[in-house]
Order: sequence, then C-alpha cells, then structure tokens
Amino acid sequence: MIKKTLLLAMLAGLSLNALAARSWLLPSATVIEGRDPWVTIDAANSENLFDFDAVALDLAALVVTGPDGAAVAPENRFSGKLRNGFDLKLSKPGTYKASLVSEITMANYKLNGEPKRWRGKAEAMAAEVPANAEELRVVNTHNRVETYVTAGRSGGTPFKLSGVGIEMEPLTHPNELRAGEQARWRFLIDGKPAAKLGFSLVPGGVRHRGLLGELRFSTDAKGEATVTLPEAGMYWLNAGFPDAPAQPAPAASRKLLYAATLEIQSQ
Repeated sequence: MIKKTLLLAMLAGLSLNALAARSWLLPSATVIEGRDPWVTIDAANSENLFDFDAVALDLAALVVTGPDGAAVAPENRFSGKLRNGFDLKLSKPGTYKASLVSEITMANYKLNGEPKRWRGKAEAMAAEVPANAEELRVVNTHNRVETYVTAGRSGGTPFKLSGVGIEMEPLTHPNELRAGEQARWRFLIDGKPAAKLGFSLVPGGVRHRGLLGELRFSTDAKGEATVTLPEAGMYWLNAGFPDAPAQPAPAASRKLLYAATLEIQSQ
C-alpha cells in the first residue's frame, strides 16, 4: 500500500508538470522572404504547446526590437479569450525580437490569525500590505517571454541584453537552427553567466503525442551549452531559477523565468 501510494504521488507530480501552464509567443513564420514581408504573432498561456487551450497572454508589456536596435510598433493588435496577437511589418531586412517582460510580487501572510494573500507591483506592497502582517512570505517573480523572426538575410543587433533576470544570448543565430546540427546558447542571470543552469526544449504537438517530450540540458561554468538539435519543428525553450538572491527589497525570495519559441528547420 505504501509503495502504491508513493507511485501514485510520483505520477500525480508528473501529470502536474505535463499540464503546467506555459507562456509563449508563436510567429506564423520565423524566416520571411519577399518584397513586403509580414508576420503574425500569437500570444497565449496553454497546457499543450502550441494549442489555444487556456488563456490569452497579456501584451501590455510587449517590446519589439528591429535589426537596427530601434523599437518597432506592432500593428493590428487583437484580443481574444484564448489568445492575443499582433501583426508585424518587417520593413528592414534582418532579425527582429519580440519580448514580454513582467515582474510581479506575491505575498502570503496572516492578519489577526487569518490567512491573507496579496499580488501586485513591488512598489505598491508597502502601502497595501499591513505593517503588522504576521508570518509574511514574499516572492518577486521576473518573467521573460520572447521569439525571433527574420526578414530575408539574418543580421542586425536585436540581441542586446538588459542585464535583468534570466536571458539567453544566442551564440548560434536563433533563426539558423537545423535538425542534426549543433547550436550554442549562453544563459545569464542579471548579466552574469548562469553556471549549471538547467533548461529544456519542448516540441510543439504535445496534445497529439500524448507525451511532453521534454529534452533536458544544463549550462557549463561559463553559462554556455552546445546542443545537438532534434528533429525539425517549433520548440519551446525554457529555464527557471527559483533560488536567486532577494532583489528588489522587500522580496524575501526571487523567482526567475525565461521562455523562447524557436524553430528548428529541416536539413
């Protein structure tokens, strides 16, 4: 009975991981040719990649950077229950990066013995959480979601990093990934190499496979990893680091999340 209970608990944990909500930006194409190139990018949180089966991803903090490093305005924004999205005119040849960066603070505490929860911006916490809160536990979460699209030839400078949270520096161009070849990525935390950071690649089509199909990797002492790329398709690259030092105050702990949608092309 004990062994059966432990097995069921382990299977339950696997199911929760498999069904965890994942945030992503999905371009209609990653490499676009032609005289008047456009791309549509969908934004959603879903259990299965890349299905619209949960809720739309908020685009309020969307930033698109062009090949020259300048901001590019998205067009034709649309909002839905299961997805949001926008069109992007690629007016210059080169690579564009679409990014969503958000920070949220969550607090759990007791007030006169009654459990309370609070969620909001870190700067608002002092005014909204009572100073006499008991058993206060605070987590500040920094989340980055991004993808890349290229018009014509690759190039440009959209890879400038902010130095905040987890970031991936593509040492191999993100839109020049081919099945069976190797790709090199460097991960950083607050601008410093993220040594021994675990990350994974998850292919789309989870609903049809019935399996997550997650491929696990880890960075070296320099925060770098060389990966032999799997079969062609759209992939969700993600990393998390829950034990980063507390910053900014008054967060007692800090959770960092990173996700990117990449396409691996066939040979």
